[in-house]
Amino acid sequence: MMGLLETAISGAARRTSHSHVVNEIGKAIVDGTYPVGSILPGDSELAERFHVSRTVLREAMKTLSAKGLVVPRARIGTRVTESRQWNMFDADVLAWHIDRGIDTSFVMHLSEMRLSFEPHAASLAAERASPQNIEWLLALSEDMVSARSHNELILADLRFHLTVLHASENPFMYGVGTLIEAALIGAFGLSSPDVPSREVETIGNSHRSIAEAIARGDGEAAAAAMRQVILTGRDQALARMQGPFVPD
Repeated sequence: MMGLLETAISGAARRTSHSHVVNEIGKAIVDGTYPVGSILPGDSELAERFHVSRTVLREAMKTLSAKGLVVPRARIGTRVTESRQWNMFDADVLAWHIDRGIDTSFVMHLSEMRLSFEPHAASLAAERASPQNIEWLLALSEDMVSARSHNELILADLRFHLTVLHASENPFMYGVGTLIEAALIGAFGLSSPDVPSREVETIGNSHRSIAEAIARGDGEAAAAAMRQVILTGRDQALARMQGPFVPD
């Protein structure tokens, strides 16, 4: 299945009626068109608006409810929940926030979450990584150095971080990759085909430091290098929000 980042890069469209309804209503909730606490339009109105059956609409509402965005109330209607109830680990919910526009608070919260688990995942990987994991990590760090576009860079970056999670051999780590994807979209953006050469070299070298620490079994160094990569990515994202980046 295509992930959040690859979907953003490819621009792949949702093809089913169900996914279209979920996407449109979900985006409208996240961007405030349907404010927290409001009642969504009735089934008849929504079914007519989206040209779908009531069965499709009901299934879409079940999906939005599972993501924490709405709750049905008998004789009242479907109410938009408080944002703290939204599942921020869900790829769709993250994508809707990105579509709305990433602000500094979003970037800071993402980096705080990443700092809470990725350095420890790197430390565990130093204990548990297979030779193949280490080979992949070293190769992906080289892919970053040789990246010719933003898309190549952030895809290699994403695959590197997901490989670290898998190398940790902790199944609870596997499900948080969407947070990394959202953070990389915020850090790099998807608009420029050119990558500043100094930035590419710095990114590649910083990730190589993680891979090399994992390869030699140094969990403390791997965690420290991962922490620095996350903080650097956070600062890059915040800097881009303050003004356009001029390539060298």
